Amino acid sequence: MLQLPLVVTAQVDLVLLLVSLLALWTRLSRLSYPSAVVFDEVYYGQFVSLYMKRVFFIDDSGPPLGHMILAFGAYLGGFDGNFAWNRIGAEYPSCVSVWSLRVLPALCGALCVPLVYLLTLELHFSHLSALGAALLLLLENSLIVQSRFMLLESVLIFFVLVAFFSYLRFHNAPKSSWFRYCWLLLCGASCAAAVGVKYTGMFSYLLLLGVASFHTWKLIGDHTISHLSVCVECVCQVVCLLVVPVLLYVFWFYVHLSLLHRSGPHDQLMSSAFQASLEGGLSRITQGQPLEVSYGSQVTLRSSASQPIPCWLHSHKANYPIRYENGRGSSHQQQVTCYPFKDVNNWWIIKEPGRQDLVVSSPPRPVRHGDVIQLVHGMTSRFLNSHDVAAPMSPHAQEVSGYIDFNVSMPTQNLWRVVRLTSDCSPHTWRSPVLMCACVRVCVQDISNREAESEVWKTILSEVRLVHVNTSAVLKLSGVSLPDWGFRQLEVVAEKVFKAQSSSLGWTVEEHRYGTSQEQKEREAELNSSTHIDVDRKISFWAKFLELQWKMLTVKQENSEHKYSSSPLEWVTMETNIAYWLHSSTNAQIHLIGNPVSWGMANFSLLAYQLMVAIYLLRRRRGFKDLPDGVWTQFLSLGCVCVGGWLVNFVPFLLMEKTLFLYHYLPALCYLHLLTPALLEHIHAHLLRSETHQCALGVCVLAMLVSVFMSYRTFCPLTYGSPELSANQLQGLRWRDSWDILYRHR
Repeated sequence: MLQLPLVVTAQVDLVLLLVSLLALWTRLSRLSYPSAVVFDEVYYGQFVSLYMKRVFFIDDSGPPLGHMILAFGAYLGGFDGNFAWNRIGAEYPSCVSVWSLRVLPALCGALCVPLVYLLTLELHFSHLSALGAALLLLLENSLIVQSRFMLLESVLIFFVLVAFFSYLRFHNAPKSSWFRYCWLLLCGASCAAAVGVKYTGMFSYLLLLGVASFHTWKLIGDHTISHLSVCVECVCQVVCLLVVPVLLYVFWFYVHLSLLHRSGPHDQLMSSAFQASLEGGLSRITQGQPLEVSYGSQVTLRSSASQPIPCWLHSHKANYPIRYENGRGSSHQQQVTCYPFKDVNNWWIIKEPGRQDLVVSSPPRPVRHGDVIQLVHGMTSRFLNSHDVAAPMSPHAQEVSGYIDFNVSMPTQNLWRVVRLTSDCSPHTWRSPVLMCACVRVCVQDISNREAESEVWKTILSEVRLVHVNTSAVLKLSGVSLPDWGFRQLEVVAEKVFKAQSSSLGWTVEEHRYGTSQEQKEREAELNSSTHIDVDRKISFWAKFLELQWKMLTVKQENSEHKYSSSPLEWVTMETNIAYWLHSSTNAQIHLIGNPVSWGMANFSLLAYQLMVAIYLLRRRRGFKDLPDGVWTQFLSLGCVCVGGWLVNFVPFLLMEKTLFLYHYLPALCYLHLLTPALLEHIHAHLLRSETHQCALGVCVLAMLVSVFMSYRTFCPLTYGSPELSANQLQGLRWRDSWDILYRHR
């Protein structure tokens, strides 16, 4: 029976509460200053605006979750996307809530401080070590700067720390508690979120999987646990750490694609089918087109190899030169090229051999897989032709031309067989060697399969190869630009299929209409006119997801040198900095510069741990056990998480050929700040025997913390942009000659 009064007893860690409040104050105070675009806000802000306007985009730097988090903050502040993110330093108008744009990264950055405190405790170190780790993160200038603006590193670090904390909480919880699996589920969700913010989150995710695999392997070898319990544990870990992250990763893209349903600046990177699924852009041209390509259809053919810039099969009233610059002869017939712009000369007519009609019959007779067709250029009435003449820029391949009868011994060879790739063989599939081979086998089987030959060539949805009947060569885009006589358009050739790269063989009907005019002048007028019927046609989410994922992983923007780019080796010793913002008329400025004292302590701790573990291993090999088994396990666990975390977040950048910046080092730095106090506690508790030495170490640690705080205070004007410093004061902050600190003499 319920008894009164009701009493609730709660334990509050006042130290944790204090560092949390200090973290919120350092990250959130005066968050709207400066009210101007700061460094990479000019980059991420463009994506936020596109989210507000529901316009599709693709960012090769990472999945969409990070952008959606930034956009959610903007949405809460009533941002409508109407701001030109064209330069760093541009002032935000009064109608833009700068605070809401920056608040979510700042909150994530602030929460990292208590998370490090809790993570240290889960590694079985003392509250003093936890406080030390929290203070190092709290007073790290670079982390403060990166947290206070519309950037993603603080969000990434937050999810990584949540993942490790929740996993260790699960691992350390009593085995009899079913609630521990909630921590495991949170771990999997946090891993998915980390990878969903930036692909570099995969480094920490793989480390966590390695730690979990090691623990699971030990669990399997524990004969005191029943077989059923081991199986349940393994299944739960697989579901929570593998299945859940994959499902959530896909879910981020589902939300992304659901929100961005309008045509945007990155449409041309995607396939015709993807573009046609978006409102506006290509969909306004292709909406309502006939689905099935028929004899008499007027079509434009887009090359599947024309990435990232699209191009279409094209011809014009200009012939190949009689002789090329190298002395080789040509057919002197009409040029056929691939043209990267919409043009009336991109239109071709599908003609049935043996019939003169260039209009669609009633009912239409669709073109099927395996059919032999002729392609007639709409504006010049020349037949698409190939013959045993070397192509102008690719002499190993055959020339493709619009046939002109010069009454010479060069008969027409204008028959082409339609070989339709199966619907499972989408454009991105043909860029994967394994899937390509599977698709080739399917297509070869289809040729001898009468049911497959009944497959109809469809607008946008079908990708086909056009095989020259006389020579068995395949129509393809070589990708080479023609000289001035070819107007710098792209060369189209016919090449033997066993020589050609499969990614350049496909063609897709993008624009399509049923031809109704037999006479040339009427047909030209028809080709110059537009048609529109209000019909809806969509592709599946999975098709869009796979294509978008492939583009993000393969289509890279050009890497260019940046004034503040740096190499990973420069990060360790902080040889470089980044000027994030400079006031237009004063010396007020913000720089990404770390706390030099804590940065140096982090490097020293890394070297000290490696030296200590080497000595321990050598002595244990010789039979000396300096540490009890429990302490040794604790010491190794510390190295796996902290040193391992530093390695997986630093070493991969040594292998990357992309523009890198100092902020890429911040996730690795957090692991070292976690290592430093725990290593000092280990030295104090297990290496120093006398109280004198322990007291001396305590004094040194206190002196280091005071130095960290003084260093933080010294660089605060460059962290927060205020107070404004004089030129001499700014020169005094240039502790390294390689730092680029800007100032104006007055």
